[in-house]
Amino acid sequence: MNAENPEKEQEIDDATIEANANAEQIVVEELSVEEQLTQDLASEKDKHLRLFAEFENYKRRTSKERMELFKTANQEVLQAILPVLDDFDRALIEISKSEDENLLKGVTLIHEKLKNTLTSKGLEEVEVRAGDTFNADFAEAITQIPAPSDKMKGKIVDVLEKGYKLGDKIIRFPKVVIGQ
Repeated sequence: MNAENPEKEQEIDDATIEANANAEQIVVEELSVEEQLTQDLASEKDKHLRLFAEFENYKRRTSKERMELFKTANQEVLQAILPVLDDFDRALIEISKSEDENLLKGVTLIHEKLKNTLTSKGLEEVEVRAGDTFNADFAEAITQIPAPSDKMKGKIVDVLEKGYKLGDKIIRFPKVVIGQ
């Protein structure tokens, strides 16, 4: 290079350095813009996935609630019919004491038809019998009496009213007498 003009050489070096710095800054800015866009894209994808998962959970939850509602939609109507079913049970016991077999047969047919219709709608009888161990989760104790024997202490002595469940939910607990 030219030894006579060191200032000019210095200016050229400074200009080269400045141009290189500007070029690097432009490259860095381009990369940072690209990186920023990549990060924004990743953020939006994450938001989308979270929103999609939240929507799927919402659909699943509402579907489950709807199924539960359909299962128990008849609950009020069935609870209103239960006393009629109890009356049929009592009527059958009294009619069976009479000697009129045609009357017994007719009432039995109507009783079975009513029970089958209610069963088809999801109504089930809660199985509780005299001699079973009392469980407050499945029966309601109306009273306690002295146990007829030591074996009957804490057990069901008599079932006063049948219990029923709709699906897995008990809609009327059986009313029982337990021995103490």
